Amino acid sequence: MNFLIKPAAALAAAAALLALSACGGAPTGSGSAGSATEGSTAGAGSGGDSIVVYNAQHENLTGAWVEAFTRETGIKVTLRNGDDLEMSNQLTEEGKNSPADVFLTENSPAMVRVEGAGLLAPVDQATLAQVPAQYRPSTGDWTGIAARSTVLAYNKNKLTPDQLPKSLMDLSDPVWKGRIGASTEGADFQAIVSAMLALKGEDATRSWLEAAKSNFQSYKDDTPVLAAVNAGKVEAGVLYHYYSFVDQAQTGENSKNVDLHYFRNQDPGAFVSVSGGAVLASSKKQAQAQQFLKFITGKEGQQVLQTGDSFEYTVGSDMPANPKLLPLKDLQAPSVDPAKLNSQKVTDLMTEAGLL
Repeated sequence: MNFLIKPAAALAAAAALLALSACGGAPTGSGSAGSATEGSTAGAGSGGDSIVVYNAQHENLTGAWVEAFTRETGIKVTLRNGDDLEMSNQLTEEGKNSPADVFLTENSPAMVRVEGAGLLAPVDQATLAQVPAQYRPSTGDWTGIAARSTVLAYNKNKLTPDQLPKSLMDLSDPVWKGRIGASTEGADFQAIVSAMLALKGEDATRSWLEAAKSNFQSYKDDTPVLAAVNAGKVEAGVLYHYYSFVDQAQTGENSKNVDLHYFRNQDPGAFVSVSGGAVLASSKKQAQAQQFLKFITGKEGQQVLQTGDSFEYTVGSDMPANPKLLPLKDLQAPSVDPAKLNSQKVTDLMTEAGLL
C-alpha cells in the first residue's frame, strides 16, 4: 500500500470505518493486496434502502461521499474497503454471487478487469452525461469519479529544471541509472505503464521496462518514494501528483525539498489516471446503486472531492479542482481510453523485465 491520511480529520462517516487493514483510513494508490476492511455508516442495515460498496478509493474521501449521500437520500451505505487488486480479485471470485452493489477504484485497470469478466451493469446515461468523455471509458459500463496526474517528483537541491527529462521515455537512458525511484509493484505504477503500452506499443514499453529494471530503485509504496526523493536518496521519482500535496497540507516532512515536474505535450508521463465507479450487474439494488454513482459525479459529490484533503482531481459536473492543483486542461494529457488499459499484458511485460 502507500500514502496514509490519518482519519482523525475525516468526517464522521469515515471515522466510523473499522480499520482492520493496512489501507484503513488511508488514501491508497499502490496495488499491494491485503486484508479488506469492512465498515458502515451509522445506522446502516440490510434493508431495501441500503447498498454495499466495495471501495478501493481513499477511505476518507469515500466516507465523506457516503455521509453526504445518505444525508441527501436516506439510503444507507455499507463499505468494504481494500485496494484495487484485492477488490477486483474479490469481485471476480464472487462473480454473480457478490453482495456488492457498487465498485469504486483508484486506477482504471482494476475496473477493466471486472468489466472484462462481464460483471458490470451499464451506467445510466444521465450519470455519464455528467462526466466528459475523456474521463470515462468508451464502453459506458463504468464512469470516472476522480483523477490523478502522473508527475516526476524531483529533489530541487539535486536537479534544476533544465536537467529534467523531456519525456518519461527518456528515463530509459543509462544516465539515470540508480537516480530514479518508483513503487514498481504498485497499482499506480502499473497503470502508468498501461498508458505507455497504449500510447507507445509493446516493443517500446518492453524496452523501457528493461531499462527501468537497471535505472530505477524500487520502493514498497509511493510515500517512501516521495520521502527518498526529499532526502536525496534518489534524485527523482515517478508517482502521482497528490502525494506531495497531501504531505504539504500536513507536515511537509516528506516534500519540503521536492518540486513536481509535469511532462505535458501528450507524453506518457502526462497520463491522467481515472478512478472508476460502477454498478454490479448482480446487484438487487440497481436504482439505489445508480443513484449513488450519479450523486458522487454530480455537483455535490464533486464538491466533496474539491474541498476535501485527498487532492485528487474532480472530473464531473464542471466542478473545478482544488485551486492548489494545476488545472486539468493545463496538463496536456495524452488521450487514452480507460477501457483499453491492458493490465494483464503489463503484468506479463513487467514480469518478463524482472520488475515483478
